[in-house]
Amino acid sequence: MAQTHMITISRCIGGCLVAASLGLGAQTTTSINLSPVEARDPGSTLADGWQRGAFMEIFVRGYRDSDGDGVGDLRGVTQSLDYLQRLGIRGIWLMPITTSADRDHGYATTDFRRIEPQYGTLEDFDTLLREAHARGIGVIMDYVINHSAAEHPLFASAVRGADQPFRDWFVWQDIAPMGWEIWGNDPWIQTSKGAYMATFGPHMPDFNFRNPAVVNYHKDSLRFWLNRGLDGYRLDAVPHLIENNAKDWNDQPESRRLTGELRSLINAYSKRYTVCEATAKPQDYAAPDLCASSFAFGHQYELVKAAKGDAKAIDKVAQYFVTAPVGMATFLSNHDRFGGERMWDQFKGNLAQYRLAAASYLLQPGIPFLYYGEEIGLAGAKGLRGDGPLRSPMSWTPEPQRAGFTTGQPYRPIAPNSVRYNAAVQQKDAKSLWAYYRDLLQLRNTHPALSNGDYQSPFVEGKLMGFQRTDGAQTALVLINYDKKAARTSIALQTSAPWKQVFPPTGKPVKTIAGGKLAVVLPAQSVQVLVRQP
Repeated sequence: MAQTHMITISRCIGGCLVAASLGLGAQTTTSINLSPVEARDPGSTLADGWQRGAFMEIFVRGYRDSDGDGVGDLRGVTQSLDYLQRLGIRGIWLMPITTSADRDHGYATTDFRRIEPQYGTLEDFDTLLREAHARGIGVIMDYVINHSAAEHPLFASAVRGADQPFRDWFVWQDIAPMGWEIWGNDPWIQTSKGAYMATFGPHMPDFNFRNPAVVNYHKDSLRFWLNRGLDGYRLDAVPHLIENNAKDWNDQPESRRLTGELRSLINAYSKRYTVCEATAKPQDYAAPDLCASSFAFGHQYELVKAAKGDAKAIDKVAQYFVTAPVGMATFLSNHDRFGGERMWDQFKGNLAQYRLAAASYLLQPGIPFLYYGEEIGLAGAKGLRGDGPLRSPMSWTPEPQRAGFTTGQPYRPIAPNSVRYNAAVQQKDAKSLWAYYRDLLQLRNTHPALSNGDYQSPFVEGKLMGFQRTDGAQTALVLINYDKKAARTSIALQTSAPWKQVFPPTGKPVKTIAGGKLAVVLPAQSVQVLVRQP
Protein backbone atom coordinates (compact mmCIF):
# COMPACT_ATOMS: atom_id res chain seq x y z
CA MET A 1 0.00 0.00 0.00
CA ALA A 2 1.29 3.45 -0.90
CA GLN A 3 2.17 5.55 2.13
CA THR A 4 0.73 9.01 2.67
CA HIS A 5 3.08 11.85 3.65
CA MET A 6 2.28 14.99 5.62
CA ILE A 7 4.31 17.86 7.01
CA THR A 8 3.09 20.34 9.55
CA ILE A 9 5.20 23.26 10.74
CA SER A 10 4.29 24.99 13.97
CA ARG A 11 5.81 28.41 14.57
CA CYS A 12 5.55 30.60 17.63
CA ILE A 13 7.12 33.58 19.31
CA GLY A 14 9.10 33.78 22.52
CA GLY A 15 11.33 30.73 22.33
CA CYS A 16 8.66 28.01 22.28
CA LEU A 17 9.22 24.78 20.37
CA VAL A 18 9.38 25.01 16.62
CA ALA A 19 9.10 21.53 15.18
CA ALA A 20 8.59 19.77 11.93
CA SER A 21 6.17 16.88 12.31
CA LEU A 22 6.22 14.48 9.42
CA GLY A 23 3.66 11.76 8.94
CA LEU A 24 5.31 8.97 6.98
CA GLY A 25 2.38 6.59 7.11
CA ALA A 26 -0.71 5.93 9.14
CA GLN A 27 1.22 4.83 12.22
CA THR A 28 4.48 6.80 11.92
CA THR A 29 4.95 10.39 13.05
CA THR A 30 8.35 11.95 13.69
CA SER A 31 8.92 15.29 15.37
CA ILE A 32 12.19 17.15 14.76
CA ASN A 33 13.09 20.01 17.05
CA LEU A 34 13.98 23.07 14.96
CA SER A 35 13.60 25.61 17.74
CA PRO A 36 16.22 28.33 18.09
CA VAL A 37 18.61 27.92 21.02
CA GLU A 38 20.12 30.87 22.82
CA ALA A 39 23.61 30.55 24.27
CA ARG A 40 23.55 29.85 28.01
CA ASP A 41 27.07 29.03 29.11
CA PRO A 42 26.94 26.94 32.29
CA GLY A 43 30.63 27.62 32.83
CA SER A 44 33.29 24.98 33.39
CA THR A 45 34.81 23.38 36.46
CA LEU A 46 37.71 21.92 34.49
CA ALA A 47 41.26 23.10 35.05
CA ASP A 48 42.69 25.69 32.72
CA GLY A 49 44.48 23.94 29.87
CA TRP A 50 42.64 20.63 30.23
CA GLN A 51 42.36 20.65 26.44
CA ARG A 52 46.09 19.98 26.10
CA GLY A 53 45.86 16.66 27.90
CA ALA A 54 45.45 13.27 26.24
CA PHE A 55 42.03 12.24 24.92
CA MET A 56 40.46 8.82 24.60
CA GLU A 57 38.38 8.27 21.47
CA ILE A 58 35.43 6.11 22.49
CA PHE A 59 33.02 4.23 20.26
CA VAL A 60 30.19 4.03 22.78
CA ARG A 61 28.65 0.94 21.16
CA GLY A 62 31.94 -0.89 21.63
CA TYR A 63 33.13 0.41 24.99
CA ARG A 64 31.09 -1.03 27.88
CA ASP A 65 27.55 -2.39 28.15
CA SER A 66 25.79 -1.55 31.44
CA ASP A 67 22.48 -3.34 30.88
CA GLY A 68 23.32 -6.66 29.22
CA ASP A 69 21.80 -6.01 25.80
CA GLY A 70 25.17 -6.55 24.11
CA VAL A 71 25.57 -2.90 23.08
CA GLY A 72 27.76 -0.36 24.83
CA ASP A 73 26.04 2.67 26.32
CA LEU A 74 26.61 5.98 28.10
CA ARG A 75 26.24 4.43 31.53
CA GLY A 76 29.00 2.02 30.57
CA VAL A 77 31.27 4.97 29.78
CA THR A 78 30.38 6.55 33.13
CA GLN A 79 31.26 3.29 34.89
CA SER A 80 34.69 3.45 33.22
CA LEU A 81 35.66 6.96 34.30
CA ASP A 82 37.79 5.82 37.24
CA TYR A 83 39.74 3.60 34.84
CA LEU A 84 40.32 6.51 32.47
CA GLN A 85 41.37 8.75 35.34
CA ARG A 86 43.93 6.18 36.56
CA LEU A 87 45.33 5.96 33.06
CA GLY A 88 45.83 9.73 32.95
CA ILE A 89 43.20 10.69 30.38
CA ARG A 90 42.11 14.34 30.44
CA GLY A 91 39.47 14.29 27.72
CA ILE A 92 36.98 11.94 26.05
CA TRP A 93 35.86 12.08 22.43
CA LEU A 94 32.54 10.32 22.01
CA MET A 95 31.93 9.09 18.49
CA PRO A 96 28.36 9.97 17.35
CA ILE A 97 25.81 9.44 20.11
CA THR A 98 22.79 11.05 18.45
CA THR A 99 20.08 8.97 16.75
CA SER A 100 21.15 7.43 13.47
CA ALA A 101 19.80 5.30 10.67
CA ASP A 102 22.80 2.96 10.67
CA ARG A 103 22.48 2.19 14.40
CA ASP A 104 26.15 1.31 14.44
CA HIS A 105 28.82 3.88 13.55
CA GLY A 106 26.35 6.74 13.98
CA TYR A 107 27.45 8.98 11.11
CA ALA A 108 24.06 8.76 9.35
CA THR A 109 22.22 11.13 11.71
CA THR A 110 18.43 11.19 11.97
CA ASP A 111 18.14 13.74 14.81
CA PHE A 112 20.90 16.10 15.93
CA ARG A 113 19.34 16.76 19.34
CA ARG A 114 18.44 13.27 20.55
CA ILE A 115 20.50 10.52 22.13
CA GLU A 116 20.58 7.16 20.34
CA PRO A 117 18.09 5.10 22.44
CA GLN A 118 20.44 2.11 22.63
CA TYR A 119 22.98 4.42 24.29
CA GLY A 120 20.62 5.82 26.90
CA THR A 121 18.89 9.11 27.66
CA LEU A 122 19.65 12.79 28.06
CA GLU A 123 19.76 12.15 31.80
CA ASP A 124 22.48 9.52 31.21
CA PHE A 125 24.37 12.07 29.14
CA ASP A 126 24.09 14.69 31.87
CA THR A 127 25.30 12.17 34.45
CA LEU A 128 28.31 11.30 32.31
CA LEU A 129 29.25 14.98 32.02
CA ARG A 130 28.85 15.57 35.74
CA GLU A 131 30.89 12.53 36.75
CA ALA A 132 33.60 13.18 34.16
CA HIS A 133 33.97 16.78 35.29
CA ALA A 134 34.24 15.66 38.91
CA ARG A 135 37.33 13.70 37.83
CA GLY A 136 38.84 16.56 35.83
CA ILE A 137 37.94 14.96 32.50
CA GLY A 138 36.36 16.94 29.66
CA VAL A 139 33.91 15.44 27.17
CA ILE A 140 33.58 16.33 23.50
CA MET A 141 31.33 14.66 20.95
CA ASP A 142 31.22 14.08 17.23
CA TYR A 143 29.04 16.52 15.32
CA VAL A 144 28.34 15.19 11.84
CA ILE A 145 27.54 18.48 10.21
CA ASN A 146 28.04 17.86 6.48
CA HIS A 147 25.12 15.49 5.95
CA SER A 148 22.16 13.69 7.46
CA ALA A 149 20.83 10.19 6.97
CA ALA A 150 18.58 9.64 3.96
CA GLU A 151 16.07 8.53 6.59
CA HIS A 152 16.18 11.94 8.30
CA PRO A 153 12.58 13.20 8.35
CA LEU A 154 13.49 16.47 6.64
CA PHE A 155 15.17 14.64 3.77
CA ALA A 156 12.27 12.20 3.61
CA SER A 157 10.18 15.29 2.90
CA ALA A 158 12.66 16.90 0.51
CA VAL A 159 12.98 13.82 -1.68
CA ARG A 160 9.25 13.98 -2.50
CA GLY A 161 9.60 16.96 -4.82
CA ALA A 162 10.63 20.55 -5.46
CA ASP A 163 7.51 21.93 -3.80
CA GLN A 164 8.37 20.51 -0.38
CA PRO A 165 9.17 23.06 2.42
CA PHE A 166 12.54 21.51 3.29
CA ARG A 167 13.69 20.87 -0.26
CA ASP A 168 16.27 23.66 -0.11
CA TRP A 169 17.81 22.22 3.06
CA PHE A 170 19.67 19.77 0.82
CA VAL A 171 21.61 20.15 -2.44
CA TRP A 172 19.45 19.44 -5.49
CA GLN A 173 19.54 19.74 -9.28
CA ASP A 174 16.88 18.62 -11.71
CA ILE A 175 19.31 16.36 -13.55
CA ALA A 176 22.55 15.01 -12.11
CA PRO A 177 25.40 17.08 -13.60
CA MET A 178 28.15 15.34 -15.51
CA GLY A 179 31.86 15.19 -14.73
CA TRP A 180 31.77 14.84 -10.95
CA GLU A 181 33.97 12.34 -9.13
CA ILE A 182 34.74 12.21 -5.42
CA TRP A 183 36.97 9.37 -4.21
CA GLY A 184 36.17 7.39 -7.34
CA ASN A 185 32.40 7.82 -7.09
CA ASP A 186 29.77 10.12 -8.58
CA PRO A 187 28.31 12.08 -5.62
CA TRP A 188 25.07 12.92 -7.46
CA ILE A 189 22.16 10.55 -6.89
CA GLN A 190 19.40 10.71 -9.48
CA THR A 191 15.80 10.17 -8.38
CA SER A 192 12.49 10.62 -10.14
CA LYS A 193 12.14 13.97 -8.35
CA GLY A 194 15.61 15.32 -9.08
CA ALA A 195 19.25 14.61 -8.19
CA TYR A 196 20.76 15.21 -4.76
CA MET A 197 24.35 15.57 -3.63
CA ALA A 198 25.75 12.86 -1.35
CA THR A 199 29.50 13.17 -0.86
CA PHE A 200 29.70 10.13 1.42
CA GLY A 201 27.21 7.88 -0.35
CA PRO A 202 23.50 7.76 -1.26
CA HIS A 203 22.49 7.04 2.34
CA MET A 204 23.92 10.36 3.59
CA PRO A 205 22.67 13.40 1.61
CA ASP A 206 24.57 16.68 1.94
CA PHE A 207 23.02 19.68 3.65
CA ASN A 208 22.78 22.92 1.68
CA PHE A 209 24.91 25.37 3.64
CA ARG A 210 24.11 28.19 1.24
CA ASN A 211 20.72 28.20 2.96
CA PRO A 212 20.92 30.39 6.10
CA ALA A 213 18.19 28.30 7.77
CA VAL A 214 20.43 25.23 7.60
CA VAL A 215 23.39 27.10 9.10
CA ASN A 216 21.22 28.48 11.89
CA TYR A 217 19.73 25.06 12.64
CA HIS A 218 23.17 23.54 13.11
CA LYS A 219 24.39 26.46 15.20
CA ASP A 220 21.33 26.05 17.40
CA SER A 221 22.00 22.31 17.68
CA LEU A 222 25.61 22.96 18.70
CA ARG A 223 24.38 25.33 21.41
CA PHE A 224 21.82 22.73 22.55
CA TRP A 225 24.62 20.43 23.75
CA LEU A 226 27.00 23.17 24.89
CA ASN A 227 24.26 24.58 27.11
CA ARG A 228 24.10 21.21 28.86
CA GLY A 229 27.80 21.42 29.69
CA LEU A 230 29.43 19.61 26.76
CA ASP A 231 33.10 20.64 26.56
CA GLY A 232 33.43 20.87 22.79
CA TYR A 233 33.22 19.06 19.50
CA ARG A 234 34.98 17.01 16.93
CA LEU A 235 33.61 18.54 13.71
CA ASP A 236 33.29 15.89 11.04
CA ALA A 237 34.38 16.39 7.40
CA VAL A 238 34.39 20.20 7.50
CA PRO A 239 36.23 20.72 4.15
CA HIS A 240 33.16 19.26 2.39
CA LEU A 241 30.48 21.63 3.65
CA ILE A 242 30.19 23.55 0.37
CA GLU A 243 31.08 22.35 -3.14
CA ASN A 244 31.24 24.86 -5.98
CA ASN A 245 31.62 22.65 -9.05
CA ALA A 246 33.06 19.37 -10.26
CA LYS A 247 36.57 20.78 -10.07
CA ASP A 248 36.29 22.95 -6.95
CA TRP A 249 34.56 20.66 -4.47
CA ASN A 250 37.14 20.07 -1.78
CA ASP A 251 38.16 22.58 0.91
CA GLN A 252 36.53 25.65 -0.61
CA PRO A 253 36.91 29.14 0.90
CA GLU A 254 33.22 29.09 1.84
CA SER A 255 33.74 25.89 3.84
CA ARG A 256 36.66 27.44 5.69
CA ARG A 257 34.68 30.57 6.57
CA LEU A 258 31.79 28.52 7.88
CA THR A 259 34.14 26.31 9.88
CA GLY A 260 35.65 29.40 11.47
CA GLU A 261 32.16 30.59 12.43
CA LEU A 262 31.35 27.26 14.07
CA ARG A 263 34.58 27.25 16.02
CA SER A 264 33.95 30.82 17.21
CA LEU A 265 30.50 29.80 18.42
CA ILE A 266 31.93 26.87 20.38
CA ASN A 267 34.80 28.85 21.87
CA ALA A 268 32.47 31.60 23.03
CA TYR A 269 31.72 29.15 25.83
CA SER A 270 34.33 28.91 28.58
CA LYS A 271 37.16 26.37 28.32
CA ARG A 272 35.71 24.63 25.26
CA TYR A 273 37.73 22.73 22.65
CA THR A 274 37.20 22.17 18.95
CA VAL A 275 39.06 19.67 16.78
CA CYS A 276 38.38 19.25 13.07
CA GLU A 277 38.59 16.37 10.64
CA ALA A 278 40.28 17.77 7.53
CA THR A 279 42.19 15.02 5.78
CA ALA A 280 43.63 16.89 2.80
CA LYS A 281 45.25 19.90 4.53
CA PRO A 282 45.11 19.19 8.25
CA GLN A 283 47.76 21.74 9.24
CA ASP A 284 45.79 24.55 7.61
CA TYR A 285 42.79 23.73 9.78
CA ALA A 286 44.87 24.01 12.96
CA ALA A 287 45.21 27.74 12.26
CA PRO A 288 43.77 30.06 14.95
CA ASP A 289 41.12 31.47 12.59
CA LEU A 290 39.85 27.99 11.68
CA CYS A 291 39.73 25.17 14.22
CA ALA A 292 42.97 25.80 16.13
CA SER A 293 43.18 21.98 16.36
CA SER A 294 43.03 19.41 13.59
CA PHE A 295 43.85 15.73 13.30
CA ALA A 296 47.40 15.11 12.06
CA PHE A 297 46.49 12.83 9.17
CA GLY A 298 49.56 11.33 7.53
CA HIS A 299 51.73 11.72 10.62
CA GLN A 300 50.38 8.48 12.06
CA TYR A 301 51.83 6.50 9.16
CA GLU A 302 55.30 7.91 9.80
CA LEU A 303 55.03 7.23 13.55
CA VAL A 304 54.31 3.56 12.86
CA LYS A 305 57.06 3.22 10.26
CA ALA A 306 59.55 4.95 12.54
CA ALA A 307 58.72 2.51 15.34
CA LYS A 308 59.56 -0.30 12.91
CA GLY A 309 62.99 1.27 12.30
CA ASP A 310 62.42 3.07 8.99
CA ALA A 311 65.17 5.72 8.83
CA LYS A 312 63.31 8.08 6.48
CA ALA A 313 60.22 7.95 8.70
CA ILE A 314 62.34 8.74 11.78
CA ASP A 315 63.55 11.90 10.05
CA LYS A 316 59.97 12.87 9.15
CA VAL A 317 58.79 12.34 12.72
CA ALA A 318 61.66 14.45 14.07
CA GLN A 319 60.89 17.30 11.66
CA TYR A 320 57.07 17.25 11.84
CA PHE A 321 56.63 19.81 14.60
CA VAL A 322 59.29 22.11 13.22
CA THR A 323 56.49 23.49 11.02
CA ALA A 324 53.28 21.85 12.28
CA PRO A 325 51.14 23.85 14.74
CA VAL A 326 51.21 22.59 18.32
CA GLY A 327 47.42 22.27 18.14
CA MET A 328 47.67 19.23 15.89
CA ALA A 329 45.70 16.30 17.29
CA THR A 330 48.06 13.35 16.98
CA PHE A 331 47.10 9.68 16.93
CA LEU A 332 48.30 6.23 15.89
CA SER A 333 44.98 4.89 14.59
CA ASN A 334 41.26 5.61 14.82
CA HIS A 335 37.85 4.28 13.82
CA ASP A 336 38.45 4.56 10.06
CA ARG A 337 40.39 1.93 8.14
CA PHE A 338 42.12 4.60 6.04
CA GLY A 339 43.75 5.66 9.31
CA GLY A 340 45.31 2.21 9.66
CA GLU A 341 44.58 -1.06 11.42
CA ARG A 342 44.70 -1.34 15.18
CA MET A 343 48.20 -1.06 16.59
CA TRP A 344 48.34 -4.70 17.68
CA ASP A 345 47.72 -5.77 14.10
CA GLN A 346 50.09 -3.27 12.52
CA PHE A 347 52.92 -4.35 14.82
CA LYS A 348 51.87 -8.01 14.76
CA GLY A 349 52.15 -8.12 18.53
CA ASN A 350 55.68 -6.65 18.65
CA LEU A 351 55.44 -4.78 21.95
CA ALA A 352 58.86 -3.12 21.65
CA GLN A 353 57.75 -1.35 18.47
CA TYR A 354 54.32 -0.65 19.94
CA ARG A 355 55.90 1.16 22.90
CA LEU A 356 58.19 3.22 20.68
CA ALA A 357 55.21 4.43 18.65
CA ALA A 358 53.33 5.33 21.82
CA ALA A 359 56.28 7.28 23.24
CA SER A 360 56.82 9.11 19.96
CA TYR A 361 53.43 10.75 19.84
CA LEU A 362 52.77 11.06 23.57
CA LEU A 363 56.03 12.94 24.15
CA GLN A 364 56.00 15.17 21.08
CA PRO A 365 53.92 18.36 20.94
CA GLY A 366 50.29 18.13 19.90
CA ILE A 367 47.16 16.85 21.57
CA PRO A 368 47.29 13.04 21.61
CA PHE A 369 44.17 10.97 20.94
CA LEU A 370 44.28 7.34 22.01
CA TYR A 371 41.81 5.02 20.33
CA TYR A 372 39.97 2.93 22.91
CA GLY A 373 41.80 -0.32 23.66
CA GLU A 374 45.08 0.99 22.25
CA GLU A 375 46.48 1.14 25.78
CA ILE A 376 45.97 -2.61 26.31
CA GLY A 377 46.93 -3.87 22.84
CA LEU A 378 43.37 -4.55 21.69
CA ALA A 379 43.49 -6.50 18.42
CA GLY A 380 41.02 -6.08 15.59
CA ALA A 381 38.13 -8.55 15.53
CA LYS A 382 38.32 -11.33 12.96
CA GLY A 383 35.93 -12.14 10.14
CA LEU A 384 34.57 -8.61 9.70
CA ARG A 385 34.61 -6.31 6.68
CA GLY A 386 35.37 -2.63 6.30
CA ASP A 387 35.78 -0.73 9.55
CA GLY A 388 34.24 -3.55 11.59
CA PRO A 389 37.53 -4.95 12.93
CA LEU A 390 38.37 -1.49 14.32
CA ARG A 391 35.04 -1.09 16.11
CA SER A 392 34.73 -4.27 18.15
CA PRO A 393 34.12 -4.46 21.92
CA MET A 394 36.68 -3.33 24.47
CA SER A 395 38.36 -6.13 26.44
CA TRP A 396 37.87 -5.53 30.16
CA THR A 397 38.46 -9.01 31.61
CA PRO A 398 39.80 -12.40 30.45
CA GLU A 399 36.26 -13.84 30.39
CA PRO A 400 35.83 -15.93 27.20
CA GLN A 401 33.35 -14.73 24.55
CA ARG A 402 32.42 -11.53 26.42
CA ALA A 403 35.70 -10.08 27.75
CA GLY A 404 33.80 -8.27 30.50
CA PHE A 405 32.18 -6.02 27.89
CA THR A 406 28.64 -7.32 28.52
CA THR A 407 26.69 -9.94 30.42
CA GLY A 408 24.78 -10.69 27.22
CA GLN A 409 25.77 -11.46 23.65
CA PRO A 410 28.22 -8.90 22.25
CA TYR A 411 26.94 -7.09 19.18
CA ARG A 412 30.20 -7.94 17.42
CA PRO A 413 33.00 -10.51 17.99
CA ILE A 414 35.50 -9.63 20.71
CA ALA A 415 39.24 -9.26 20.12
CA PRO A 416 41.10 -12.54 19.50
CA ASN A 417 43.76 -11.64 22.12
CA SER A 418 41.33 -10.64 24.88
CA VAL A 419 42.26 -13.43 27.32
CA ARG A 420 45.69 -11.92 27.90
CA TYR A 421 45.35 -8.36 26.64
CA ASN A 422 42.56 -6.90 28.73
CA ALA A 423 42.27 -4.06 31.23
CA ALA A 424 41.93 -6.21 34.37
CA VAL A 425 45.04 -8.30 33.78
CA GLN A 426 47.22 -5.44 32.57
CA GLN A 427 46.42 -3.10 35.44
CA LYS A 428 47.91 -5.69 37.80
CA ASP A 429 51.18 -5.92 35.86
CA ALA A 430 53.72 -3.14 36.45
CA LYS A 431 55.45 -4.03 33.17
CA SER A 432 52.34 -4.21 30.99
CA LEU A 433 51.53 -2.08 27.97
CA TRP A 434 48.82 -0.36 30.03
CA ALA A 435 51.36 0.55 32.71
CA TYR A 436 53.67 1.95 30.01
CA TYR A 437 50.89 4.20 28.67
CA ARG A 438 50.00 5.26 32.21
CA ASP A 439 53.60 6.22 32.96
CA LEU A 440 53.92 8.24 29.76
CA LEU A 441 50.66 10.06 30.42
CA GLN A 442 51.78 10.78 33.97
CA LEU A 443 54.90 12.40 32.53
CA ARG A 444 52.74 14.65 30.34
CA ASN A 445 50.40 15.50 33.18
CA THR A 446 53.12 16.37 35.70
CA HIS A 447 55.74 18.10 33.52
CA PRO A 448 54.56 21.29 31.77
CA ALA A 449 57.40 21.06 29.26
CA LEU A 450 55.88 17.82 27.92
CA SER A 451 52.27 19.02 27.84
CA ASN A 452 52.70 22.67 26.84
CA GLY A 453 56.31 23.09 25.79
CA ASP A 454 57.60 24.27 22.44
CA TYR A 455 59.72 22.08 20.17
CA GLN A 456 63.46 22.69 19.99
CA SER A 457 66.66 21.19 18.61
CA PRO A 458 65.35 18.01 16.98
CA PHE A 459 68.09 15.70 15.70
CA VAL A 460 68.50 12.24 14.25
CA GLU A 461 71.68 10.18 14.47
CA GLY A 462 71.28 6.87 12.73
CA LYS A 463 68.05 5.59 14.25
CA LEU A 464 68.27 7.69 17.39
CA MET A 465 65.93 10.66 17.58
CA GLY A 466 66.08 13.45 20.14
CA PHE A 467 64.42 16.77 20.81
CA GLN A 468 63.92 19.29 23.60
CA ARG A 469 60.73 20.94 24.83
CA THR A 470 60.62 24.05 27.01
CA ASP A 471 57.84 25.64 29.02
CA GLY A 472 58.93 28.56 31.18
CA ALA A 473 61.84 27.48 33.35
CA GLN A 474 61.41 23.78 32.65
CA THR A 475 63.08 21.94 29.76
CA ALA A 476 62.65 18.30 28.85
CA LEU A 477 65.01 16.25 26.69
CA VAL A 478 63.47 13.26 24.94
CA LEU A 479 65.61 10.51 23.39
CA ILE A 480 64.15 7.58 21.44
CA ASN A 481 66.28 4.78 20.03
CA TYR A 482 64.37 2.96 17.29
CA ASP A 483 67.29 0.67 16.50
CA LYS A 484 67.57 -2.98 17.53
CA LYS A 485 71.01 -2.20 18.92
CA ALA A 486 72.25 0.28 21.51
CA ALA A 487 73.00 3.84 20.41
CA ARG A 488 75.51 6.40 21.71
CA THR A 489 75.27 10.15 21.50
CA SER A 490 76.63 13.32 23.07
CA ILE A 491 74.27 16.23 23.62
CA ALA A 492 75.03 19.81 24.60
CA LEU A 493 72.98 20.81 27.66
CA GLN A 494 72.41 24.02 29.54
CA THR A 495 74.17 23.54 32.85
CA SER A 496 72.73 26.42 34.89
CA ALA A 497 70.49 23.93 36.67
CA PRO A 498 70.68 20.19 37.33
CA TRP A 499 69.10 17.60 35.05
CA LYS A 500 67.25 14.56 36.29
CA GLN A 501 66.18 11.41 34.47
CA VAL A 502 62.40 11.01 34.88
CA PHE A 503 61.77 8.16 32.43
CA PRO A 504 62.56 5.44 33.11
CA PRO A 505 62.47 6.95 36.60
CA THR A 506 65.77 6.88 38.50
CA GLY A 507 65.50 10.03 40.60
CA LYS A 508 69.24 10.54 40.17
CA PRO A 509 70.91 13.71 38.90
CA VAL A 510 72.44 13.43 35.45
CA LYS A 511 76.19 13.94 35.20
CA THR A 512 77.65 15.90 32.33
CA ILE A 513 81.07 15.57 30.77
CA ALA A 514 83.57 18.24 29.77
CA GLY A 515 81.97 21.17 27.98
CA GLY A 516 78.59 20.64 29.59
CA LYS A 517 77.69 17.73 27.34
CA LEU A 518 75.70 14.67 28.23
CA ALA A 519 77.04 11.33 27.05
CA VAL A 520 74.25 8.80 26.66
CA VAL A 521 74.16 5.13 25.85
CA LEU A 522 70.57 4.30 24.98
CA PRO A 523 69.63 0.60 24.99
CA ALA A 524 68.03 -0.92 21.91
CA GLN A 525 64.43 0.16 21.27
CA SER A 526 64.22 2.33 24.35
CA VAL A 527 63.11 5.78 25.51
CA GLN A 528 64.75 8.19 27.92
CA VAL A 529 63.40 11.51 29.23
CA LEU A 530 65.43 14.04 31.23
CA VAL A 531 64.11 17.23 32.81
CA ARG A 532 65.91 20.42 33.82
CA GLN A 533 64.16 22.71 36.27
CA PRO A 534 65.66 25.27 38.65
